[in-house]
Amino acid sequence: MKKLVLIALTAVTLLVGVVAIHSAPALAASAKDEICSGVGAASGASGCSTPKGSPTVNSVINTVINIISAFVGVVAVIMIVFAGFRYVTSGGDSSKISSAKNTLIYAVVGIVVAALAQVIVRYVVTQIL
Repeated sequence: MKKLVLIALTAVTLLVGVVAIHSAPALAASAKDEICSGVGAASGASGCSTPKGSPTVNSVINTVINIISAFVGVVAVIMIVFAGFRYVTSGGDSSKISSAKNTLIYAVVGIVVAALAQVIVRYVVTQIL
């Protein structure tokens, strides 16, 4: 079980790193836009024009949310399969059965919490941006 937790933490760390590296240019471009509009130079002054098709903060946030949601979904499915395997191989031992049921319950609760978090974040992003 400790090995599984270590693998999950490693995967989350790698995922966060990839997302951070991927979204850094978009966030830098967004900061540049805010600075340019703040000084009134958005009308085309040198160095303040943004190329067409550059990612917006909203698109970066949506991408991050989708990646994290996909990761949570994959981990939850793996945990559900793992709980089912533990339930089937419990051999009638009540402690193993209850442990498998708890794992299943926590995996389903994790999916529900992740789905609600995604809905809340999307609502906040659409209201702010």
